[in-house]
Amino acid sequence: AAAPMASALEDLLGDRITHGIINVKYGHVEKLKKIKINEAGHPVPDICGEHGALQILDLVKSAKKEDLVIFLISGGGSALLPIPAQNLTLKDKQKTIKILLSCGASIHEINAIRKHISSAKGGRLAQAAYPADIVSLILSDVVGDDLDVISSGPTAPDSSTFSLCMEIIDRYNIADSLPESILTHIKKGVSGKLRETPKPGDPVFDKTFNLIIGSNIDAINAASKEAEALGY
Repeated sequence: AAAPMASALEDLLGDRITHGIINVKYGHVEKLKKIKINEAGHPVPDICGEHGALQILDLVKSAKKEDLVIFLISGGGSALLPIPAQNLTLKDKQKTIKILLSCGASIHEINAIRKHISSAKGGRLAQAAYPADIVSLILSDVVGDDLDVISSGPTAPDSSTFSLCMEIIDRYNIADSLPESILTHIKKGVSGKLRETPKPGDPVFDKTFNLIIGSNIDAINAASKEAEALGY
């Protein structure tokens, strides 16, 4: 959804946009004037996604206190913003995501681990943009519209922890299947040797506004109204 969202934003803001870049799934593009499009892999992240995500992170880090940063977030953003945490590789993340997608874990459980092996998810993108003003326009594909789960919550406070990640790994008995570097990273986090994701109350979110502009329930309600109008 990022490309049509970006197109709508250009229609609304025009020349007020100074810079922009989005990562989209291969083939899901629009003709844009100001915002750069980078095509990448989904649901398993790839090197093109990593390159685009690093450009997004660099742009966000350049924002100043007087700037406004607008994030366009939708389902699929977890795979399309792949920046491995320090000492991890994209290959590590790719193998981990494949295991999580096939072991029966819920989207909440998968994204809890995604956030803790990433340098952008779990509020870290908002952390990188601070102290600029942030507005995130979000299309939710998550039941309940949990801000920290949609696209792994890059601009939302994270309620999950390294300890929860270890519980999930044990629950699905996947410790022996995961890359050793991933398991070591999470264990370091559990022991307090790594910094946790920013939590509710962290000052980096003082100037962040996360707005759900579309969700599953909106789509269901619209379908219901149309069905009634057709006589169902």
